[in-house]
Amino acid sequence: MSNTVLILGASGKIGQNATHAFTKAGWNVRHYDRKSNDMIAAARGVDLIVNGLNPPNYNNWAKTVPEMTKQVIAAAKASGATVIIPGNVYNFGNTPGVWSETTAQRPNTIKGQVRVDMEQAYRASGVQTIVLRSGNFIDPNRDDDMMGLLYFRAIKKGKLTAAGRSDALQAMCYLPDWAKAAVQLAEKRAELASFEDIPFPGHSFSVLELQNVLQDHLGHGIKITGFPWWLFTILGPFWELAREMNEMRYLWNTSHQLSGEKFNRILPDFVQTDMRSVMLASLPDDMNPNKTARGSRQAYAS
Repeated sequence: MSNTVLILGASGKIGQNATHAFTKAGWNVRHYDRKSNDMIAAARGVDLIVNGLNPPNYNNWAKTVPEMTKQVIAAAKASGATVIIPGNVYNFGNTPGVWSETTAQRPNTIKGQVRVDMEQAYRASGVQTIVLRSGNFIDPNRDDDMMGLLYFRAIKKGKLTAAGRSDALQAMCYLPDWAKAAVQLAEKRAELASFEDIPFPGHSFSVLELQNVLQDHLGHGIKITGFPWWLFTILGPFWELAREMNEMRYLWNTSHQLSGEKFNRILPDFVQTDMRSVMLASLPDDMNPNKTARGSRQAYAS
């Protein structure tokens, strides 16, 4: 009998990629309708909950994230489901290095502390929880991932945008790979502990490394330009997103990557997409002949 998964935030990046991956793997897929506001009823009879909910634009995280967490825990307790949540790297603060499940969590931002508290709530709940932790999302099927909104914001003008040090490694997560890993972990959940913190290694690269790959791919020079943080500083008092992004500015100057040791031990046969393909995946369609038309990209068609 097929397993059943309830996907929260089905229209978001996690939700869309998880829907594709779990459907392809033969799971029965349900989507939570926020309008119903009855997550316990929606979770009735499911084996797994993938929590893709996230307040947009960092809106009121300190209040909304704990409320969402309580709701998901209650639904998981009522149904007996395992929960998979996409962890991030905010927990680790501004100490550079290779971050793993054993790295001390010393957040230096409000949002980082919110994420630490969220994970502690899951750990204390007794609900089986898998934190599949990753870096910045790369979604080949959307324009609103980190590559499209930041790195490639002026790529058609021959410019690559750097939000911090161009030589700082940044942990990146190709979402079709993350979703595939979530499926494989869900299918091994009986072998896992009640609470698992599993870093998803993905790929880590700097803006300089990305520049080299782009120049080779496009056949011409690419200039690195800075992000207009000065404008976000001015607008911060009046624009919530600008203020919240400024708080996370430190991360672009903190060289880091996620350890793959635990992940590879649990899923030794996992094959992820190669780094060059990941780097180029979010280029505009007319700059990447390997892509299909937007809306029917290879990641969803495969």
